[in-house]
Amino acid sequence: MPKESKELVQSKSVLEFITVANEMCIFLEEIEKYDMEFLLTYLQKVLPLLYLKGTMLPDLVVSDENGNERFVTLEEWEKIYLKILNKTGIKDNFYFINSYSDVNDKKEKGSIAENLADIYQDLKDFLLLYQKNTLSAQENAVNSSKKLFESNWGLKAIHTHKAIHWLLFGKLNDQKDFFMGFSPN
Repeated sequence: MPKESKELVQSKSVLEFITVANEMCIFLEEIEKYDMEFLLTYLQKVLPLLYLKGTMLPDLVVSDENGNERFVTLEEWEKIYLKILNKTGIKDNFYFINSYSDVNDKKEKGSIAENLADIYQDLKDFLLLYQKNTLSAQENAVNSSKKLFESNWGLKAIHTHKAIHWLLFGKLNDQKDFFMGFSPN
């Protein structure tokens, strides 16, 4: 089993995920360098790619679950969140319909900054754990990222991408009430 596991954690799909996750993390860490238009067009392209690469992470059995760790602190998460919020400003909040909640078609409020900070945290934790360069750490990194994709950041990427699409292509520029469910607050 170890050889098969080693092949999975070093597979092409994992290495491609590492590349996209790393680019996304670097971009968010340096977000203050970019104007709003570049920010939105970059995210418009990278979020679907990140989602695609998340779907391609392999299923694997972790040999030692004690090798799983989280690294991004609440303070680091908040720093990234505030950097993004500083850029998105009043266009940060959006509404979406959660068809899978207990209440049918429940309208929920989302935040581009919060979603991206959550995605960042999961990706950065993955990258830092994977870099430990032990089989156990890499197994846990891939396994954890796959589970978090399914339960957390995959949907956040979809909702955020939809919000960004409307910011780029909706008639939002000078309107007080944002089109298609956005709110100014």
